[in-house]
Amino acid sequence: MSRRRGGDRPDPAGEAYLRGREIIRGNPALAALNVTYCRSEDCDHRPEHGLARVTSDGTVHAHPTRRADPAEWAWALAHCLLHLGFGHAPAATGPRAQPDRAELAARCAVVNRFLLSFPVGRAPDHHPADYPGGDEDQLTDRWRRDGVPPSYADCGAARGEADIELVPWHRWSRPEDWQLAFAHALTRTVSASMDVAGGRRETLDGERVRLQPWDRALNWFISSYPLLGGIAAGLTLVADAELAHAQGISIAAVSPAAGEIYLNPLRRFTDEEWRFVLAHEMLHAALRHGERCGARDPYLFNVAADYVVNGWLLEMDVGDMPEGLLHDPALAGLSAEEVYDRLVTDRRRLRRLATLRGKGLGDVLGEPLPHAPRDYVDLDEFYRRGLQQGFDLHRRERGLLPAGLVEEIRALSQPPVPWDARLARWFDEYVPRPEPLRSYARPSRRQAATPDIPRAGRYFPPESVPRHTFGVLLDTSGSMSRTLLGKALGAIASYATARDVPAARVVFCDAAPHDAGYLPATEIAGRVRVRGRGGTVLQPGLDLLDRAGDFPRTAPVLIITDGACDVLRVRREHAYLTPPDAHLPFTPRGPVFRLG
Repeated sequence: MSRRRGGDRPDPAGEAYLRGREIIRGNPALAALNVTYCRSEDCDHRPEHGLARVTSDGTVHAHPTRRADPAEWAWALAHCLLHLGFGHAPAATGPRAQPDRAELAARCAVVNRFLLSFPVGRAPDHHPADYPGGDEDQLTDRWRRDGVPPSYADCGAARGEADIELVPWHRWSRPEDWQLAFAHALTRTVSASMDVAGGRRETLDGERVRLQPWDRALNWFISSYPLLGGIAAGLTLVADAELAHAQGISIAAVSPAAGEIYLNPLRRFTDEEWRFVLAHEMLHAALRHGERCGARDPYLFNVAADYVVNGWLLEMDVGDMPEGLLHDPALAGLSAEEVYDRLVTDRRRLRRLATLRGKGLGDVLGEPLPHAPRDYVDLDEFYRRGLQQGFDLHRRERGLLPAGLVEEIRALSQPPVPWDARLARWFDEYVPRPEPLRSYARPSRRQAATPDIPRAGRYFPPESVPRHTFGVLLDTSGSMSRTLLGKALGAIASYATARDVPAARVVFCDAAPHDAGYLPATEIAGRVRVRGRGGTVLQPGLDLLDRAGDFPRTAPVLIITDGACDVLRVRREHAYLTPPDAHLPFTPRGPVFRLG
């Protein structure tokens, strides 16, 4: 307990000051500044009315008798230390020019604005609640021109006096770089805060918890590998031996939906090998290999993606590849889809190959494992943004990347085109707008307005009408949603009307085809009556259109189905309209538009 000089009575002012010093020592960034504190009554630099002042030699001078709460003392001392950390009071030899009133007020405003987001203690009641934007130079120029606003004229720690004093450096060592020291201390504090948030450190000033090799590998990506650093910061490692045994995870697996990588902690790998494993799973999640599978065999597509990802990681020299992983130099430069097409011819041999999860099992999980799933507002946006930001940083700092990986990242950086826009492009290509002809044999509708000027009229020749039509094969089975049917038929009707298509050939199909004939574009969505609600067999409907003598062989067909249908053989240009989660039981040859 602090005592007054010459007696045993307690010193409340001294006790509050010391408790404020304790608050400063509890902040790693401020405590790292090697400053000297002075609270002497004989000090020539102490403020007359305020709490503290800082000199450029690294000494904080506190008023010896001023009373304040410990929180206010902590704020005043932090204010002075931040002047040093921000470079407002640089140490230098020789005579010094003191800052003027506008510059002092601007520097105090910048420090106080930082303390609003980096709170230490409590500001005095007379200080404003917010501060103007701009750095100290901009504020100084403005306030020299317009005058210092009254609310900011007394926002320092010295209460109306200058709380920064530039003095010559008299120490034997060279002048201290307070700004660099504070920057390093602040960086260490932010890193420690991330460790606390991630559970790798108990407190900011406590001992670091012993890191597992996979944790060190993840931290390496965050701190040293910008391409995947953003992805790594948003993923959670789940190292649970019982969970890995129950789910058959030999080494690792990833759930992009949960943002989790599941590890088998019983496997012994070096830090470099764990880097390879984590990078492998992060690329699976970021490149959306689970969603890109489509109607392909999920395991075989996972194997194809493993070949591609492992080849990229070896080319980029990310860690060391553990023994037994899939790699074939002959497949270099191919995409996962191209590798799948090559591998799918020998499925029996591929069943013996192993991913990081094990033989016959894919390491890209469609659903999170029952443990503690995490939700993201928009997974596609999270992975796309994290990979794109890491890619930009990697190009500036680390150099070249495999061409195939760069191509896929750039493709992901573009937002997906909506289904209705893609459908409109399909209409433009396969259902072209009929071009009208001009003839003086047909007078223009504007001829009466200018009887002295002959004007050619526009008309569509009768022979062009059959060429500009299309067919609609509609799955009317019980599994189709009426909402999806209405959305699809409405889009088709609007596009047909916009392209001057007079009518479209509509066939309903469930257990048997029902030919509705040619329907005007305005009636496709409004007065179509869905007739069948049985099973789903669509091939007879396609055969009906092929045999129809009044349906042109060059006309395309739109097939609307939920995917629960038979294998189709389509002999003309075609496209599919399906729900977002539908999977066709065959590899489609035409484009697939998923209703969003």
